[in-house]
Amino acid sequence: MRIALLTYSSRPRGGVVHTLALAEALAALGQDVTVWTLGRGGDAAFFRPVHPSVSTVVVPFPDRPHETVGERVLRSIAALREAFDPAGYDITHAQDCISANAVDRCLRTVHHLDRFTTPELAACHERAIVTPYAHVCVSTTVAAELRAGWGITATVIPNGVDADRFATAGPGRWPHELGPYVLAVGGIEPRKGSLELLDAYALLPPRDPAPRLVIAGGETLFDYRDYRSRWQARADDLGVSPTVLGTVPHDDLPSLVAGADAFAFPSLREGFGLAALEALAAGVPVVVWDRPVAREVYGDAVRYAADVPAFAAHLDAALTTDDPRRRDAGRSLATRYTWSAAAREHVAFYGTLAR
Repeated sequence: MRIALLTYSSRPRGGVVHTLALAEALAALGQDVTVWTLGRGGDAAFFRPVHPSVSTVVVPFPDRPHETVGERVLRSIAALREAFDPAGYDITHAQDCISANAVDRCLRTVHHLDRFTTPELAACHERAIVTPYAHVCVSTTVAAELRAGWGITATVIPNGVDADRFATAGPGRWPHELGPYVLAVGGIEPRKGSLELLDAYALLPPRDPAPRLVIAGGETLFDYRDYRSRWQARADDLGVSPTVLGTVPHDDLPSLVAGADAFAFPSLREGFGLAALEALAAGVPVVVWDRPVAREVYGDAVRYAADVPAFAAHLDAALTTDDPRRRDAGRSLATRYTWSAAAREHVAFYGTLAR
C-alpha cells in the first residue's frame, strides 16, 4: 500500500514522535510510506533523522511575528492543503486536527481530546473529529470519550515504545550537571499540569541535597505565554527555582530520562502518555496524575495521585524508597508496547478500509 501520514510539525511532540516511529515500522513491513509535515520556523527536516525507507515531505512554514494562534492555525491548514496531493495514495492518515483539516478525505488518529477557546482552533478540532471517514484511538479511554461525545466508533491501536533506547541508556552527564533531580517532559502548559507539579514539588520534605525540578520539552504550536507567566510567578511565590531545559536534542533525551531520580507526569489530559513509558523503560520511578487512561496504560507500574498533596507524597516515596517490584513491572510493561505490533495492526486496519 502507498500510505501518506500527515502531521503538523517537524519538531518533537508526542504526535510527531508517534508519526515517525509508526512510519518506520510500517516501512519495515514493506509498506510505501511518505510523511508530510510543516517545517515550522524554517525547518527543512524533522527533529531527528528518519530511516531512508520512509519518504518525507517538509512543507516550508516560516514564522510570522505577531501572528495570533488562530491565524497560525488557519495558515497551517492552508499551507498543508495547498502542498499535499492525495493522488496515488491508498491511505491518507492524518495524525492531528490541523492535518485532518488540510485534506478532504482521510483516516484520523485521535491521540487525545482537548478543549479550546480560540475559535479557529475549536472549529479545527471539531471538523477533524466529524469529517474523517474512519478513526483510530491510542487507548480505549479516548475511544470511549469519542463515542460518548460524538457517537463515533474508533479502532483502538495503542502506541509503541522504543523501550530499548531508554533501557540501555546511562545517565550520562546529567547527574554531574544537575545533581539529583525530578524530571518532567512536555514543557509548561495547562494540559501537562505544570502548576500542579510546582505546588507538589514545593511540598516535598527538606533533604540534603535537595532534588532539582527539571522541565524538558515544550515545543508547541500554541501560545502559552500567559500560563507560563503565571507558572513563573507561582514558582517565585513558592521559592522554587526549576531548571527549564526546553527542547532537548533527540540523542540526549534517553540519558536525561535515565539519570532522573523520579519522573513526574502530572498530565491532566492525555491519550496514552508515551513519555512516562519511556521513563519506565529506563527503570525510573514514575508518579502520574490519576486518570482513567493512566490506569489503562500503566497498570500497577506507577504511583497514582489524585491531588497535589498525594502527588508530593508519592514523589517523596519515589525518591526515598527502592521498589524493585514496581521497577521490574515498569520495564516489562514498556517492552510489551512495540511499534512493530502497532504497525501490523495499522496494516490490517488499512486493508479493511482499502476493501
